[in-house]
Amino acid sequence: MENLTEKIKKAETPLEIAELTASVLDAKKASGIKVLHVEERTIIADYFVVCTGTSRTQVRALADEVDFRLEQVGIKNLRTEGADEGTWVLKDYGSVILHVFDAKTRDFYNIEKLYDGTTDVDISDIITED
Repeated sequence: MENLTEKIKKAETPLEIAELTASVLDAKKASGIKVLHVEERTIIADYFVVCTGTSRTQVRALADEVDFRLEQVGIKNLRTEGADEGTWVLKDYGSVILHVFDAKTRDFYNIEKLYDGTTDVDISDIITED
């Protein structure tokens, strides 16, 4: 498995950016990390990265850490929604959109079902969670 520093250096394509995002989330102990290839279902992005934080504080911290790491390779956050509430933070990186939920909000919105029929990217070699 590549380390995070190596991934940061080569994140160029939308898939590499999504995989880097998943790696950052995993390193910060996010749970339920998924990368959805949504390009065929929506024009707003190629990939959604979805995860769950254990508290509002962790939800915000996960989103902030992804911002920090992506900015290191010149990928700017175009828009942020929900950071004040901390139950669902959305970060828009153009071709990749990050959704960080608390457990209750993720269950309620069930974004994976909303985008049912999309392809889950295999990230088993990227993340360490069970």
